[in-house]
Amino acid sequence: MSNKKAEMKDDYSSGKAFRYTFAQIADIVVYQSFTFLIFTFYFAIVGLNIILISIGFVIWAIWNSINDPLLGAISDRTHTRWGRRLPYIIAAIIPLTVVTILLYFPPVSYGITTELINFIYFFIIIMVFEFFYTMFSLNQVALFPEIFVTANARTRANNVRQTIAILALIIVFVLPTLIIPDLSDAAYLPEYQIFSFLIGGLCAAFGVLFIIFGPREKKEFSDDYKSTPKFFKSIWYCLKSKSFRWYIPAQIANWFVYGMLPIIIPFYGKFVLGIGLAPGTEWQTIFLSLLLGVAFICAAIFVNIICKPVTRRIGARKMWMISQGVWILTLIPLFFLGPNTELVMTDLIIAFISFALMGLGLAGSLFVADIILGDVIDEDELKTGVRREASYFGVNALLLRLSTVIVFILIGPVFIIGDWEWFDPLNVTPEIIFGLKSLMVIFPSIALGIGILTIYKFPLDGEKLKQIKRDLQILHEEKKSKV
Repeated sequence: MSNKKAEMKDDYSSGKAFRYTFAQIADIVVYQSFTFLIFTFYFAIVGLNIILISIGFVIWAIWNSINDPLLGAISDRTHTRWGRRLPYIIAAIIPLTVVTILLYFPPVSYGITTELINFIYFFIIIMVFEFFYTMFSLNQVALFPEIFVTANARTRANNVRQTIAILALIIVFVLPTLIIPDLSDAAYLPEYQIFSFLIGGLCAAFGVLFIIFGPREKKEFSDDYKSTPKFFKSIWYCLKSKSFRWYIPAQIANWFVYGMLPIIIPFYGKFVLGIGLAPGTEWQTIFLSLLLGVAFICAAIFVNIICKPVTRRIGARKMWMISQGVWILTLIPLFFLGPNTELVMTDLIIAFISFALMGLGLAGSLFVADIILGDVIDEDELKTGVRREASYFGVNALLLRLSTVIVFILIGPVFIIGDWEWFDPLNVTPEIIFGLKSLMVIFPSIALGIGILTIYKFPLDGEKLKQIKRDLQILHEEKKSKV
């Protein structure tokens, strides 16, 4: 048997890859529904001031910058009979389910309309949500490079993983508008709460499936906890990696776009495209979800027919650069649509075409980002002799929170300039229309441009990366012989 076939047999099976996605589905349905709806819910439904919401999210992001690497460092230093990651996944799943539901039960739903009380609830609940989400998500993500060690195994498993992820994203973005007729109408607060129980149920179901059937860590990494550095040293070691420092800005750029578009699309779709704006047309809200849905459907297609073969041919770094460039081009037409007082079919068709082609940019970044971070972790293992996935994913999450801070630093002033300090659907100024277009197109394009420039400097590519993979295989064989 050739070395390549032996590697594939040892590290990969489609069943293992599929079972790994149980945790990912729970992760996605919880967090992406949060990203898509929580801003609209507390701004338009609960009625909080945009300044209060922005302050809440900025502090939340700072809390995350401590929470994520701290939990990552703790996970890396954990040793139990069930491994380093599984105990935290088990501990987090039920609290995460409960908090996901409670996000949509603010005091206003019980008749308490005082803004300060509702803001305090909002602030506390998103902080608690993030703690349990991070405990679950960071550990399930850290398992991926530990379960699928070789480049071949990661590429094949990532194909399954991202296909399932995109299908989960479609569910997350389509399901709300099947239940909530108008995402920005306070009359539909009970429908938001029905939706929260569905999302909570999916989180619990797939989380438990992963706990029972999910793949486990490899034995050769069972003693790595002994050599894992302490919290602050762990952060310092991650930041010392030149490869990691070039990877991070590109990821921040992507996560800025991931964060901005779902937040703005309900308002852009309604007040720029005119979706559901005319009286009696609330049913058109489904088009908001379908815009996002078509992007993810096309992304699922592009992952298999373009991203996977192109990445194998030219490498993950070049694939990422191409995908970000395509994403910029597909955003541009959205700036020139509307504003409409009712849905205009021509604008809707152009928007659907743009979002469909946007699927290529989305597919590229989703497909290669974790592969590239896995390469960074591999390089680190060669230097230190220890795999520190959770530390890297924790520091990665710490720095990615900058994208959330930037999102709300931009949204707050744009809405205030447009006289939308409080949500008012009857006061849609020209400044708000321009602001929504800028948040939808201009700022994401700038971010993606920065991402292209930084990933261009990423050093793990070509022969250097191949040599790391060869050396790593030798190291793993040595570890196996000692188990």
